[in-house]
Amino acid sequence: MSRSEVVVYYAPFCPYCAWAQQLLDDKGVEYKLINVNEDDELRTQMEDRSNRNTVPQIFIGDHHVGGYDDLSALDRQGGLDPLLQAVQSPG
Repeated sequence: MSRSEVVVYYAPFCPYCAWAQQLLDDKGVEYKLINVNEDDELRTQMEDRSNRNTVPQIFIGDHHVGGYDDLSALDRQGGLDPLLQAVQSPG
């Protein structure tokens, strides 16, 4: 995966996943969605990367943000925008 990629591991019908996507959409961020609902290999990949088994699991570049609550808290603390800018800026 690209270091400049924002990745959201999610499952359909998960409200926290939808809220995470909405927050990223509101920021105008491009991100890759990986549905782990019916793919054991992708779920294992998510668990290996995050050491967690719940969705969503959000990565900004190589940085594991965590779930929606973690993403939202990072945004409230002012740490989300700089992290997003660092991975989405050219170069």
